[in-house]
Amino acid sequence: MRDLSSIVKAYDVRGVVPDQLDERVARAIGAAFARFTGAGRIVTARDMRESSVPLAAAFAEGATGQGADVVDAGLGSTDLLYFASGSLGLPGAMFTASHNPAKYNGIKLCRAGAAPVGQDSGLREIRALAERDLPPAGSPGTVERRDLLPAYAEHLRGLVDLTAIRPLTVVVDAGNGMAGYTVPAVLSDAVLPPLPLAVVPLYFELDGTFPNHEANPLEPANLRDLRARVRETGADLGLAFDGDADRCFVVDERGEPVSPSAITALVAVRALAADPGGTVIHNLITSRAVPEIVREQGGVPVRTRVGHSFIKEQMAATGAVFGGEHSAHYYFRDFWRADTGMLAAMHVLAELGAQPGPLSALTARYERYAASGEVNSTVADAPGRMAAAERAYAGRPGVTVDHLDGLTVELPDGSWFNLRPSNTEPLLRLNVEAADATGMAALRDDVLALVRR
Repeated sequence: MRDLSSIVKAYDVRGVVPDQLDERVARAIGAAFARFTGAGRIVTARDMRESSVPLAAAFAEGATGQGADVVDAGLGSTDLLYFASGSLGLPGAMFTASHNPAKYNGIKLCRAGAAPVGQDSGLREIRALAERDLPPAGSPGTVERRDLLPAYAEHLRGLVDLTAIRPLTVVVDAGNGMAGYTVPAVLSDAVLPPLPLAVVPLYFELDGTFPNHEANPLEPANLRDLRARVRETGADLGLAFDGDADRCFVVDERGEPVSPSAITALVAVRALAADPGGTVIHNLITSRAVPEIVREQGGVPVRTRVGHSFIKEQMAATGAVFGGEHSAHYYFRDFWRADTGMLAAMHVLAELGAQPGPLSALTARYERYAASGEVNSTVADAPGRMAAAERAYAGRPGVTVDHLDGLTVELPDGSWFNLRPSNTEPLLRLNVEAADATGMAALRDDVLALVRR
């Protein structure tokens, strides 16, 4: 009996290839996924990592061995896989390690309609099945290769009209990841008629070794080349995608990063204009400007835990039109409640292209407070350090505390901080927001002193 506890995470399967994740494991997970879903067909897609090809093939062997047919979409972004799952009504498997270094790979699973599969929604059961040797079905399934990129591009073009915007120049840093495959199809004229966009490509060559920089725009160093190219070319904005292109970061015409909370607010305003009174989901480390703006627009904000399974669960429960996370994951009801960086980018382009001013002026409407970003601290006793921080603040007048996800403390002046332990490392993650940079720095440093004592 194999033990997969080290690679079955909260939301996906992920590990070092081949030490933790190899073809034998992928084959077992394919069989387990077919058995768990009971589906007659499963759709798969893969990123540009060399290991994704044999892992996807082995998964298909496992699934077909249980009698399921496999629709192999080939190369694709994670949101292309979600499109395939939603449009075809099939459970799906995406082979990617997202922004992780080249030695990693992983499998993201979803039910039909792109419904999430996490620890509490099937992943635990799939792991238990994969740890056994499942006997094959009487009649094996087949594998069908299908190119879904044109249909994916056409679907996105149908959700956001970019044909009538003013001409824009946009630099796109694909980080040698899957945006180098999907951006030309959606924003250029590789598949569909041209748009009034001049796309300046940066690192569009698919290369799972990431020779230029890691495909993780959350790290400021990985935005350096994009920021420089935007300034050099006089572009209107820049877009940076992670390795599997489900997240998108934005920089303005000055090369300055735009907070994902501001992008959440911007897209929320557009969504509420189309669906007045709708619900918008935001996680608890998103700026408090987001729920404020949603209410001002007549919408209903709903706060949730960090993580895509929680966002999607709340979207389904509330019928929300849109959801955003400060990690630059954006979720759309019209995209099967799944996250897609491409669709978020298209909304930004549409909003910018509909007015004459620069992006910095547009997004300034949504930037109301000063935020620390995520600050990590290595600690031996995360619960103990969180308890110490809570003791230091909980008794003060006007302070509120909640434990929806880790520890969130809100002060009477509206400033707040959240401490959350990492699921995989001995880290505490701190996010702080205050009215201005001075107040934010003071609160951040005070909490860090308690955490790192």
